[in-house]
Amino acid sequence: MCIRGTIGEGSCPLPGKRESVFSGTMDNIGVFVDQNGKLLQEGRICWSEAPKVVVIQKPYAIALLQRHVEIRSLRVPYPLIQTVVLRNICHLHQSNNAILVAVDNSVYGLFPVPLGAQIVQLTASGDFEEALALCKMLPPEDASLRAAKEGSIHIRYAHYLFENGSYEEAMDQFLASQVDITYVLSLYPSIVLPKSVVLPEPEKLMENVWDASHLSRGSSGVSDDMESSPPPQLLESEENAVLESKKMSHNTLMALIKFLQKKRYNIIEKATAEGTEEVVLDAVGDNFASYDSTRSKKSNKGRVNIAISSGARETAAILDTALLQALLLTGQSSAALELLKGLNYCDIKICEEILQKRNHHTALLELYKCNGMHHDALKLLHQLVEDSNSDQPQAELSQKFKPEMIIEYLKPLCATEPMLVLEFSMLVLESCPSQTIDLFLSGNIPADLVNSYLKQHAPNMQAMYLELMLAMNEHGISGNLQNEMVQIYLSEVLEWHADLSAQGKWDEKAYSPTRKKLLSALESISGYNPEGLLKRLPPDALYEERAIFLGKMNQHELALSLYVHKLHVPELALSYCDRVYESVLHQTSGKTSGNIYLTLLQIYLNPRRTTKNFEKRITSLVSSQNTSIPKVSSGTSVKAKGGRLAKKIAEIEGAEDMRVSLSSTDSGRSDGDADEPSEEGGSSIMLDEVLDLLSRRWDRIHGAQALKLLPRETKLQNLLPFLGPLLRKSSEAYRNLSVIKSLRQSENLQVKDELHNQRKTVVRISSDSMCSLCNKKIGTSVFAVYPNGKTLVHFVCFRDSQSMKAVVKSSPLRKR
Repeated sequence: MCIRGTIGEGSCPLPGKRESVFSGTMDNIGVFVDQNGKLLQEGRICWSEAPKVVVIQKPYAIALLQRHVEIRSLRVPYPLIQTVVLRNICHLHQSNNAILVAVDNSVYGLFPVPLGAQIVQLTASGDFEEALALCKMLPPEDASLRAAKEGSIHIRYAHYLFENGSYEEAMDQFLASQVDITYVLSLYPSIVLPKSVVLPEPEKLMENVWDASHLSRGSSGVSDDMESSPPPQLLESEENAVLESKKMSHNTLMALIKFLQKKRYNIIEKATAEGTEEVVLDAVGDNFASYDSTRSKKSNKGRVNIAISSGARETAAILDTALLQALLLTGQSSAALELLKGLNYCDIKICEEILQKRNHHTALLELYKCNGMHHDALKLLHQLVEDSNSDQPQAELSQKFKPEMIIEYLKPLCATEPMLVLEFSMLVLESCPSQTIDLFLSGNIPADLVNSYLKQHAPNMQAMYLELMLAMNEHGISGNLQNEMVQIYLSEVLEWHADLSAQGKWDEKAYSPTRKKLLSALESISGYNPEGLLKRLPPDALYEERAIFLGKMNQHELALSLYVHKLHVPELALSYCDRVYESVLHQTSGKTSGNIYLTLLQIYLNPRRTTKNFEKRITSLVSSQNTSIPKVSSGTSVKAKGGRLAKKIAEIEGAEDMRVSLSSTDSGRSDGDADEPSEEGGSSIMLDEVLDLLSRRWDRIHGAQALKLLPRETKLQNLLPFLGPLLRKSSEAYRNLSVIKSLRQSENLQVKDELHNQRKTVVRISSDSMCSLCNKKIGTSVFAVYPNGKTLVHFVCFRDSQSMKAVVKSSPLRKR
């Protein structure tokens, strides 16, 4: 007779080092030893009484006790599996496939139940861990069967744990089963998923898993009498209600979050790889039939929208959408925000609806941003800023939104979306003018584009932008923009002048802040059009601006006349002369500008002539727009070259060259003009201004021509501040030129001496002297000497070699 033990629990086989089980010092305690008989510390088997014999039939230990056979698992905590009661057992023996039990007059065989049947029985009885342990003992050739059994057991175990409140352990079992995330999400009816997702029903899946495990028992040798009861029926309505409430509790959602986070890395990695592969294939022109031509591509952070057509990206969208909802339902707003800031595949419509419903505005902004929906994000952000500043906001706000947030959002978009940046920057330009202008400048948006947009939508901020643009990079602003800025300033000044003139309060020496900016801009920049601006000036005001325009048109005499006779400010005239002088001085053309001071002298000395027909000259100038440039003569400079004394001569010459260049000029007038002051009479001459000019700029004025312009009755004593330093400078120049002349003569003598020494070279011809060309003796033949003084050749040989060179040079090159 054979007795089959109905074994309900199983275990992993013992490690190889555990070879036997025996009774220890205590009667009913069994210990483990290794192959060397060394006691192992871990593990103790507690038998019900002291065993007589113990045998191992992995994964069980069978012990012969006084009145029965006891079978225990070798897995901690070594539970009792089965008890076989037989009377008068005298012997217990292990064979290949069974345990032989001998009694007084019979022998019984204890045969193990097949592993497959044990697994089914353990699963049905709820001993899932033992069942999983036995699955690992299935033979390698049944790998597919083993994987299927393990998966089904993990799923049933997960449901068992989930229904009993062990949510995290349940999710660990779902994770081990490699079940699709949609199956797990089907347990959470409040989690909204994309419409294209078809969720499986857990009850049907459980039935399928159970049927599959039953069908697989045939291969494990399980008899019909060992089949277990059919699967449990559906829960009653009351139990369903309780379960539904559990499913959406905080703990269940926290367990779901951990499950999704563990699954997320691999799924996102696969989805990203598919997206990268698709971009590469599109770049090389490969189009696969599996990709719909009208798809819209879902993008990661900063990407354009792409419809998910691949399995990995569809799964990633389901996972991220569910994870975001679970985070929000558990109050983890910061974690949800971090999810959206990183690479994600959240479904836009579902997440947008949920975030709007729960007023998670910051997360909604990040959702728009990561999907490239910048227009919607900025529109929402602007509404939130208005609500923050309003006494009656349209929505409840968890934080205060400031206009600076719009500027911060726009900064990364300057390079890719300049028109969008300009559109929404206008909304905060008035509240944050300096930050908005800095946004335009730091974002490298084309200045012409910004200027035209400001001119259309915010003309009052146009000047501020151009000012900052000019201050940031004077040469980086185009002439059109410079002219635009001057036009804005001039328009404001003209309005200011018109208001004061209407009130009768106009004063030519009054300066508003805008007029100061205008004058500073006119002097510092040069990209504007002076002819066009000159037409806009009134004929009887704004003489200082008119003088600057005339100066830009090289009408220096008219400009100086305005400073002297209209503004009556000689200092401005002198400053004007200095600017012209220094600007011409730094030019490389070699021209000098000393005549500009002589022009000012003529205006001082001939006030009636310079004021006569003044308005007519300006009117004709504006109408014709023909500029006349005064002639400027260039002074004579002496340059030293070469020689051992060249450096010294150059130093002296440099000083003299500067003096000559600065003082030598053409007065631009005839001798008849010089006598004109006497015709006008001395009473109208501005002699004090003339003497002041001569004393302050004596080093820039040609002395002889200045004296020629002065009236005859001018006292010599008044000219001492002018003539004194001028004569000293002239005497110094004369001495320097004398020294230069002496040095030149000395250098000339040195060169002549060296030339004489070179010409008196002696060449000795002896009887051994050889021709370097024909290698024959020179003898008494005519010879030639090369410049090095050592190479001797026959004159005939030298002549022949020269003629051969000429023939070679004149012959055409052969073409290969």
